Amino acid sequence: MFYDHAKIYVKGGDGGNGCVAFRREKYVPEGGPWGGDGGRGGNIILCGSRGLQTLVDFKYKKHYKAERGQHGQGKTMHGKAGEDLVLSVPVGTIVKNAGAGEIYTDILEEGQEVVVSRGGRGGRGNARFSSSRNSTPSFAEKGEPGEDCWLELELKLLADVALIGFPNVGKSTIISHISAAKPKVASYHFTTLKPNLGVVKIEDTAFVVADIPGLIEGAHKGVGLGHRFLRHTERTRLLVHIIDASGSEGRDPLNDISIINNELKQYSPQLARRPQVIAANKMDIPGAGETVQLLKEELKGEYEIFPVSAVTGEGLDDLVYKVLEMLHEIPEELPEVQEEKEEVTHRYQPRFTIDKKDGVFVVQGKEIEKHVSMTDLENEEALHRLQRIMKVIGLENALRDAGAVNGALVRIGDFEFHFVE
Repeated sequence: MFYDHAKIYVKGGDGGNGCVAFRREKYVPEGGPWGGDGGRGGNIILCGSRGLQTLVDFKYKKHYKAERGQHGQGKTMHGKAGEDLVLSVPVGTIVKNAGAGEIYTDILEEGQEVVVSRGGRGGRGNARFSSSRNSTPSFAEKGEPGEDCWLELELKLLADVALIGFPNVGKSTIISHISAAKPKVASYHFTTLKPNLGVVKIEDTAFVVADIPGLIEGAHKGVGLGHRFLRHTERTRLLVHIIDASGSEGRDPLNDISIINNELKQYSPQLARRPQVIAANKMDIPGAGETVQLLKEELKGEYEIFPVSAVTGEGLDDLVYKVLEMLHEIPEELPEVQEEKEEVTHRYQPRFTIDKKDGVFVVQGKEIEKHVSMTDLENEEALHRLQRIMKVIGLENALRDAGAVNGALVRIGDFEFHFVE
C-alpha cells in the first residue's frame, strides 16, 4: 500500500534518576555520599533509506518512544545510556513540525540521519552535591524528561522523469513497456491511484521514471487528489507529457496540453518551467496521425513530439533515447540537504512568565519547569534546594510583585504549592 503522508508522535527517552547512597565501611560510621548519576535517555533518529518507497509503516504505529537511561547506583556507578531509536524513512521525506507546520528537515540521501527528539539528561547522584556546607547530601536529581513532539512526514518521490497527463492516456502501459514496473492497467479513469516507480536501463546507464496518477483540471487545488500527486513531480528533472492523440476520450489533445501545463504553473511556476517532451500515444488508432500533424503546426516547435503506441511499442525506443539524451544535458539539481542547526535568536526571552488564571499563579518557563521535573518532591532536602533555585532566579520576588500573598496557590507544570512569605 502506498502512503505518502503520516503523522507520528516521538519522545526521547527520559534520563535515569540519580542515586542516593552512602559509603558503608567497617570502622567508618558515617561514610560520604556514594550515589552515581543516571544515564542519558536515547534519542529518536530518522534515517533515509532508498529501499523504502512509502510511509506505510507509520500508518499502523504512530507513537514512538526511545529507551530511558538506567538509574545511577551506589559506589558512584553511573547508569547506562538508553539506546537510540532509529526509524527508517524513504529518501525524499520532508519532516515538519505538526503544530507549526514548519519544515524541520529534508531527508535526501541514503543513510542521512536526523535527530528529531533528544533524550533527557541523567539526574545527578548525591555524590555530585557534596560541599563544605553539606558533606552528606541525602538527595539526588531525577532524570530529565526527553523531548516530545508530533511530526508530519511527507514523501516526495525522487525520480529523474515524471509521466504526466490526463487519466486513461496510457501512462501506466508505457512505464510497463520501458521498465520492469508492473502497475495496474485498465481502460477506465483513475486506474492508477498511487505513483509507480520504474527503472529504465539502457546499456550501462539507467534512470528512474515515476508514473504520476492522472491529473484533471483543478488539480492544483486538490481536485482528484491532484495536489498530492503533483508534489511527486517536484523533484524530477524532466516531464514526459502523455496525450491521447486519437481523441478516443472525446477530448481535444491540444486543450489537454494547455490544461495540464496550466495546472503545473498554478501549483508551482518552477515546475512549469521544467524541460518537457510530448508523447502522442495511441498512434495505433486511425486518425491519430492527423492529430499529431495538427499539434506540430499549432505548437510550432515549442515541445518535441514523439508519436508512440503503448500497445504495440511503436516509437517508445526513440522516446526513451531522447529522454536519456536530455537527462545528460540537465544538471542534477537536488534541493540542498538542510543541516540540523540550533536556532539562534537575539530576541530577549524571559526566564519565566507568570499568569494568574482562576486565582492560581501559573509559572511557565523551560528552565524552571526542568528544575521542577528533576526534583524529588518527596525529599525535604531536595525541596529546600528547589526553593533556593527559585529565589536565585528571582521567581520569589516576581511572584510577590505579581500579587502573590501568603497562602496563594502557585502552579509550575504539574506541581502546585502555596506561596509562603
